[in-house]
Amino acid sequence: MSSPHIPDEVPETLDEVRRLEALAFNGWPALESRDVGGWRLRLSGGYTKRANSINALGSNFSTDIGALEAPYRDRGLVPAWRLTPLAPQEIAPLLTDRGYRAIERSLLQVCPLHERFQADPAVVVSDTPSPAWIEAFVTHSPVRPEHRETMQRMLQAIAQPVGFAFVQHQGRPMAMAIGAVEGDHMGLFDVLVMPEARRQGLAQRVTESLYAWAWERGARRAYLQVVATNAAAIPLYAAQGFRTVYTYEYRVPPTS
Repeated sequence: MSSPHIPDEVPETLDEVRRLEALAFNGWPALESRDVGGWRLRLSGGYTKRANSINALGSNFSTDIGALEAPYRDRGLVPAWRLTPLAPQEIAPLLTDRGYRAIERSLLQVCPLHERFQADPAVVVSDTPSPAWIEAFVTHSPVRPEHRETMQRMLQAIAQPVGFAFVQHQGRPMAMAIGAVEGDHMGLFDVLVMPEARRQGLAQRVTESLYAWAWERGARRAYLQVVATNAAAIPLYAAQGFRTVYTYEYRVPPTS
């Protein structure tokens, strides 16, 4: 697994990385955030890695691993380090020396939006998730029972405007996604196509409907985070115009 400090494409500046990180934090909000020693600690009861991770965002970074992990261990959570190009170079070797392992590498990608992205009439985009949307998300994401209340609280906290895209056929969920607009950017999150509905172009229809929805609300660029091994999604995003700006990886302690 390659280091997050050697991205697929070198960002123009670390300020660009910092700006995209801040947008993504708002687009997928944690229930609790703390800024400690240059790091943003995000805590959400263990629901999703993104919302329960240690993230570089500031400067003058602390390397006191024990102190930075304490809020997670105090809650019985596994401390996950999310290492982006903002992370100080010395932190990865320190974690390696302690036996931490990388569990996932992901790409932060961006794409210019334009008027040619068209909304599909079968895709309903609502500003709140319907009960059917929630049930489909819980089932197909999937969300464990103990995390369902946290999940709904996080959805309610997403920066406005937010669009919940949904496709149903004869009352059955087919595909869904979330778009969150902040300024001239739209974040794309949790694109899900149900197993029986795959290979029908639904991922493209849902995402491009959200791009059109976001364009109407002033967004001119989209960003997303995708696991580097997602062989189904990455070609679609490339065809839509997405490019990798930087990579990041999660590291967890050896007892995890």
